[in-house]
Amino acid sequence: MTENPNDIEQAEERVPRRVIGTPPPGDEASALGAPVSTREPIKHEGVTYPDPDKARKAERIVALLFVVSFLAAVAFVASYVVFQVGTIDRTATSNLALGSSLTVALLSLAAGIVVWVRQIMPKYNLVQERHPMVSATDVRESVNDTFLQGANESGFVKYKLLRRTLLLAAAPLGLLPLVLLKDLGPLPGTSLRHTVWSKGRRLMVEGTKQPIRAADFNSPGGILSVVPEGHEEDLNALAKATLILIKFRPEELKPGTNINWTHDGIVAYSKICTHVGCPAALYEQTTHHILCPCHQSTFDAADGAKVIFGPAARPLPQLPIAVDGEGYLIAQSDFNVPVGPSFWERGDAEAEVRGKA
Repeated sequence: MTENPNDIEQAEERVPRRVIGTPPPGDEASALGAPVSTREPIKHEGVTYPDPDKARKAERIVALLFVVSFLAAVAFVASYVVFQVGTIDRTATSNLALGSSLTVALLSLAAGIVVWVRQIMPKYNLVQERHPMVSATDVRESVNDTFLQGANESGFVKYKLLRRTLLLAAAPLGLLPLVLLKDLGPLPGTSLRHTVWSKGRRLMVEGTKQPIRAADFNSPGGILSVVPEGHEEDLNALAKATLILIKFRPEELKPGTNINWTHDGIVAYSKICTHVGCPAALYEQTTHHILCPCHQSTFDAADGAKVIFGPAARPLPQLPIAVDGEGYLIAQSDFNVPVGPSFWERGDAEAEVRGKA
C-alpha cells in the first residue's frame, strides 16, 4: 500500500513550528509542553484586543526602533575603537560618542518594548482575588491557560518581523560589557613609581600652559597649580605629575623641607593626596596647611608637607626644582618616592621583591 504525498504534506502542516522564546510542542496542555498557536486569540470578556491594522503598523514602528537600537549598539563599539583617549579634548569626544550611542541604543530598545506592549498586546481589566497559599487544581490549570494565552497574545509568535528585530537589537547589547573589559588591563607593574618629570623639564601653569619665571613668582603665600612641559593635556601623565607650587619666606621653612630642592623659597609638592589620590589643592596661607577636600587629610607645607591630620599615611612628595639659564623654573629630576596613595608604593615594592625572587 502506497502513501499519498498530499496526505503527508497535510500531516506536516498540522505540526506547529516552534519559535524561539516559546514553549516546545507537546501532547498535553501544560505551561512547559503545550503547543502555541499562531491563530487569532479567543475573545474573552473584559479584554480589549488591538485592531489588526493598527497592530501591524505598530509592528513596523517597533521593528524600526529595534533596528535603530542595533545600529546604535554597533556605533558604540565603533566609537570605543575609533575615539581614543589621552587628552582632555579626545576624552570628551570619546565620552560624547559612547554616551550618545549607548543612550540611543537603550532608549530605542525601551521605546520599542513600550510600543509593543501598548499597541500590540491586549488590555486587561484584572481583579485581584484572595485565596489560600496553596492554589487549588483548577487555579493552577487557569494559570496554565493564562500563560499559554499570553504567549499567543503577546504577538511574539505571530509577528515575525517584530520577533526577529527584537533579537537583532538585543544581541549586541549583551556584548557591550565585554568591549569595556579592555580598560581593566594591563596591570601597572612598577610604572606608578615614576612620573614624566625629568631634569630640565619646565614647570608650566595649569590652564594657561605658560612657563613660570622664578622672579615673577615672588609673593609669599602665593600658590600655583603646575603641570610638566610637553604633557599639558596628557591625562595619564597629569594623573601623577601635577604639582602645587608655594612661595615661602626663607624663615618660614622648617627642617622637614629639603632646602636643596627649593629655589628662593619656592617649594613644589605633588598635588596627588597620599590617601586615595584626590587633588590636595586647598591652601591656608596663615597656617601653611594644604588640605585634601575628599577626606580632610591635612599637610604642613612649611615642614615637608608632613601629615598633621587625617587618614593620609605619608607626606606629599617634594619635587626637586631649580631655574634654567632664562630664569624659568625647571625640575632637577623626578620624585624620589612614588606619588599618590601609599598602597601603590607598597604594591610596587612587593612586585619588585617578587621579581627579584
